[in-house]
Amino acid sequence: MASWTTTSELRAGLRAAATIGKNGITITDPKAFREKVCDPLTETAVFAEDAAVRGAARWAIRAAAPKFGVVTSSIHALYAGVGRGQAGGFTVPAVNVRGLSYDTARAVVRAAKALDSGAFIFEIARSEIGYTHQRPGEYASVVTAAAIREGHEGPLFLQGDHFQANAKKYATDPAAETQALRDLIAEALEADFRNIDIDTSTLVDLSKATLAEQQRVNCELCAELTAAIREKQPKGVTVSVGGEIGEVGKKNSTVEELRAFLDGYRKALAARAPGAPGISKVSVQTGTSHGGIPLPDGTVAKVKLDFAALEALSKCARSEYGLGGAVQHGASTLPEELFDKFPQTGTLEIHLATEFQNIVLDHPSFPGDLRSEIFAYIREQLGNERSEGETDEQFLYKTRKKAWGPFKRQVWGIAPDARKAIGRTLEEKFTKLFRKLGAAGTRGVVRELVPLVPPTVPPVPDALL
Repeated sequence: MASWTTTSELRAGLRAAATIGKNGITITDPKAFREKVCDPLTETAVFAEDAAVRGAARWAIRAAAPKFGVVTSSIHALYAGVGRGQAGGFTVPAVNVRGLSYDTARAVVRAAKALDSGAFIFEIARSEIGYTHQRPGEYASVVTAAAIREGHEGPLFLQGDHFQANAKKYATDPAAETQALRDLIAEALEADFRNIDIDTSTLVDLSKATLAEQQRVNCELCAELTAAIREKQPKGVTVSVGGEIGEVGKKNSTVEELRAFLDGYRKALAARAPGAPGISKVSVQTGTSHGGIPLPDGTVAKVKLDFAALEALSKCARSEYGLGGAVQHGASTLPEELFDKFPQTGTLEIHLATEFQNIVLDHPSFPGDLRSEIFAYIREQLGNERSEGETDEQFLYKTRKKAWGPFKRQVWGIAPDARKAIGRTLEEKFTKLFRKLGAAGTRGVVRELVPLVPPTVPPVPDALL
């Protein structure tokens, strides 16, 4: 791939497959757009030094997507259908794409397309936005371009994952931390994210005497942010909103906690925004941790996941509150043989990240000299994050996710043959997981239940006229 550096180069590159006028973009050669324009256009959207060129490339991707039948959408209606018993038997994979993003997203779409899957999500967490150097506008452009490139048609679910309240910052200045979350939500909605997972579970106070008191701040802030989303969501769209009751890696959740949260949340939302739709799902803790727990030799410890609790929480969320069910975080490093248990227990959604990062960084086609450079950077720049008694393998495993941003350009520039080899391995992994999660064959029910509401495309940038 080679990006375009000036507006004249960008206009000339687009001319091979599209025309642009005051009323928008017209695709004149869909095949050429996919095969000749998508790759350099995406690289331009990420790396062009000139902000006008970068913005124009992102606009072109956003404007072209509906022409190819790619429509950024909310999964709310599908989850409401699950809550009503109209759909089910599958767990929706939500994939966090941290690095080698375009190739990874293309691998996801290829796997989904081959399996006739429509129930899958691309997501990025608040923390990942920071350390991968992928703001929502960039992330949306890369994933959308990948969907166009691989011939996806129908809803494309982009999700803000773990839009999480920082407990220390909230304790010091709750207004500032709340505003930071509001600003991030607004930025994601502007970039056509139609799914937002609010995580205020970090504010649960287990020292309080009752479950209602423990969950109170979580309930109230989650309701406040839900109301903010409803105020800003596009006309005709009900953004899918998720809540959370148990911070991943901490105490396992219970049905009683779920009821305390949902009762308090509904009361708080009704007071703030009477009649507004609430959350469609709730994230719980059942024994996992983000990225797994690295052992001294760098391998990951086996996790004892409480599937009985997960099943009870999902059943309660659906039968008593009409939600789609419970969401499982931190599961990508679990043994493959466990994944078919998630749909069996009624788990609505599962969030997957670290294993795909591991596949890329540990792949035999990943350049050894670049891997060594990344590890040297981590040891030099992130040494203060090493815990006492931690082995080098444990330290590198825990912190290497933070190298995606600083090394984004170098990773993107890996030789094409190596990128293709890594992409094939990722596609094989996604194919296995989608099958085990029951996501294969879900395209029909997604198209049946999820309304297609094409996003409003901003005016043509001056750089393209």
